[in-house]
Amino acid sequence: TLKIGNKNCSLQPLIGCPFGSLFQVDNGKEGPNLSRVIPSTEDDVQEKEDAQISGEFRDNRAIVDDNKAQCLSGEDIDEMRRQGATGEEIVEALIANSATFEKKTSFSQEKYKLKKQKKYAPKVLLRRPFARSICEAYFKKNPARIGFLRVDMLSLLLSMGNVAANSDVLVVDMAGGLLTGAVAERLGGTGYVCNTCIGDSLYPMDIVRIFNFSNEICKSIVRASVSDVTSQSETSEQSDQLESACNMEIQSNEQKSSSVSMEDISLSSENGVSDLILEANHSPVNKISKSHKVGEKASQETLKLWKENGFSR
Repeated sequence: TLKIGNKNCSLQPLIGCPFGSLFQVDNGKEGPNLSRVIPSTEDDVQEKEDAQISGEFRDNRAIVDDNKAQCLSGEDIDEMRRQGATGEEIVEALIANSATFEKKTSFSQEKYKLKKQKKYAPKVLLRRPFARSICEAYFKKNPARIGFLRVDMLSLLLSMGNVAANSDVLVVDMAGGLLTGAVAERLGGTGYVCNTCIGDSLYPMDIVRIFNFSNEICKSIVRASVSDVTSQSETSEQSDQLESACNMEIQSNEQKSSSVSMEDISLSSENGVSDLILEANHSPVNKISKSHKVGEKASQETLKLWKENGFSR
């Protein structure tokens, strides 16, 4: 299930639907449910254009906002819900019982509709998970989880690192697996992504599972400690410096995480569909069941090759 606004909806209707499908929250007999919305047709577009032309001759100068224009009370709306009315039917009833709706401009009418739809008929857009959407979702809902990594900085890391296909990339990822997943997404199953760590303590990379990678890409994501991938000629002083730098970064992220207020984490929906998409993307990772296993230990042959030739990125 997924919580949309203050309603818990089952995700069963999403199974089998293509990415880009639009769903609406309706009140059914068994409670709130998601129903697929058919995109607007050419007739609807023509009606909007005609309404816009007719609305050019209207303005809002004579409208007085005294909270008396709506004839439909809250009790009436609750009664419609108990009778099984859908969100769209409630919105249409609110429009029909508004004394000032016909006097508004076309822009004001559309704004009024969107406001009521957001409250009574919220919509969810089914999007393909990729690095940008996942990063934006976590940065808005729980930025401390990804080390406060913005999407522009993530793009800069991939660009400055010259991450390209057929590359072997060494990644020190302390952002929950977001950086590892972004690199693997760009490689597309070619080459390797080696998620390294200091000592025996593995850094979590649960976010990689949200990318919904194929088996081919999952096999290209491996783990290895710094001592396994470094050559024997490397001095212990260099390893100690790297370990010290990583430990300082971890402590800094922990301090920032503890200073995040609950207001930053529990942001409310402000822009309709897009916020609901973020809510869907931010569902707990432990509820995601994937058959693909990522982050297996790198083979000895691969480690030997990296020790001799190093990484391309």
